[in-house]
Amino acid sequence: MSFKEIFYQDRAIEILQRAFASGRWAHAYIFAGAEGIGKFKTAFEWAKLLLCKKPVIENGFADGCGSCQSCRLFETGTNPDFAHIYKELREFTEDGKGKPPPVDLPIDVIREFLIAKVSTKPTLSQRKVFVVSEAERLNISSQNCLLKVLEEPPEYCCIVLLCTRMEKLLPTTKSRCQTIRFGPIDESRIIEKLKEKSLGEEPARYFAHLAQGSVGEACQWAELELADTNLFKTKKELIDSLVSYQLAESLDLAQEFLTESKKIAAEWTSIDKTTSKTDINRRAMKFIVRIIISALHDAMNLNVNRAKEPVNFDQKKQIEKLAAHFDAEQAAEKISDCYRVLGWIESSVNEKLIFEQLLLNLVVSDTIKV
Repeated sequence: MSFKEIFYQDRAIEILQRAFASGRWAHAYIFAGAEGIGKFKTAFEWAKLLLCKKPVIENGFADGCGSCQSCRLFETGTNPDFAHIYKELREFTEDGKGKPPPVDLPIDVIREFLIAKVSTKPTLSQRKVFVVSEAERLNISSQNCLLKVLEEPPEYCCIVLLCTRMEKLLPTTKSRCQTIRFGPIDESRIIEKLKEKSLGEEPARYFAHLAQGSVGEACQWAELELADTNLFKTKKELIDSLVSYQLAESLDLAQEFLTESKKIAAEWTSIDKTTSKTDINRRAMKFIVRIIISALHDAMNLNVNRAKEPVNFDQKKQIEKLAAHFDAEQAAEKISDCYRVLGWIESSVNEKLIFEQLLLNLVVSDTIKV
């Protein structure tokens, strides 16, 4: 892997390249942007470059050499001067063994895997690099614990916080870091990428629309689709059910949605061995909710802008039925309800209750009339 292989984040990479060329990079960065747009890969390539003993520079563009001892150990995940910090490390903390994966990034992880290691000098390289995934999950205690290091870090240290929701970070945290923003990827580029994976035209278009600029998420869904999970077929069936169900069927349909979510999560777990089952369950549930949001968004747009292509371009009749039932304002309210449900998923609310409440919220009268 090299900087040149990172997908359409030229501006962010250029900022880092200029910093490296000048020898004046920040001691702490926030890589800000949606999930799945290249923050993680960029952070790892930046870490590899900072730790490399003999960087390769061509036409002013620097990359790790890939052959020195530091680079070789980095590629195998055993470089002693690099640490990847993530919430699942709690299991390996002094008091965390046997505890379930946390929702937040707990203070014990920050203390034991970052604070305790910052003060020790590099072993192989001239620097040490720490990459913190899901920095938006740092609770107030964890962020306060980080502040002294962010304010007065050792000169050899670089910390990178990967963050999808900047509003979750304290002003004091943000003020001590240089923020580099990562933009969404153009849909046409994502479609090209998915087709390169041998995904069909219709699912490629749909996943690219649904991903909202996140090539990483679109590629995950494509991988599931190609593994015969039938995500595209599932979304068709869910939207068919959504436009025709009655209030009395809400609880049964909620169970169907939950069953589909668990099927997706089971296949997802077999493909992704690095993410906890709890987080994969959340991602599968979010995928179902995002399907519903996409249908409601299409219905809202149909009432205000008929020229815009719907995300669910393959189910226009169903979208027309939703648009006939919900005017633009009502659809917007229902979309807001769905986003509230996404927050519940993050907070580990009972899974069946989430879908039951979601479907009950969608009924504004005794039945959805079609």
